[in-house]
Amino acid sequence: MKKLLLMCAAASCMAVGQVHAQVNTPPAAATDPAMAEYKAARDKISADYKADKAACDAMKDNAKDVCIEEAKGKEKIAKAELEQKQKPSDSNARKVAEAKVEAAYAVAKEKCDDQKGDAKSACVKEAKATEAKGKADIKAMKK
Repeated sequence: MKKLLLMCAAASCMAVGQVHAQVNTPPAAATDPAMAEYKAARDKISADYKADKAACDAMKDNAKDVCIEEAKGKEKIAKAELEQKQKPSDSNARKVAEAKVEAAYAVAKEKCDDQKGDAKSACVKEAKATEAKGKADIKAMKK
């Protein structure tokens, strides 16, 4: 009789354990579709960057450098915009604006390397002035 009671008790404990495991395990279909979409978009951004960078390999000298900076900038902007789309906020909006300003400055500065002497200096000054204006606009967004 004791043996029968022990076996019944053990069986009921095992059944409770299995039910508990089933209740606490999320079903496979319950994954968040928004998160899956976010990951897919992030993977697409990475793939686009790799494709853009590969396209730059055919170029030479400063044109290649400009192309690479454009690819990097495009990637940074796309990532910032994805974050803004995923979690809209003023902070993420500023990050998008910052990414655009930084990318534009990097490309403009790289394009200045094609020039020599005073023209190059003027080009760099203009790029820095444009960057400073962009940063000032971003700072004004905080207020």
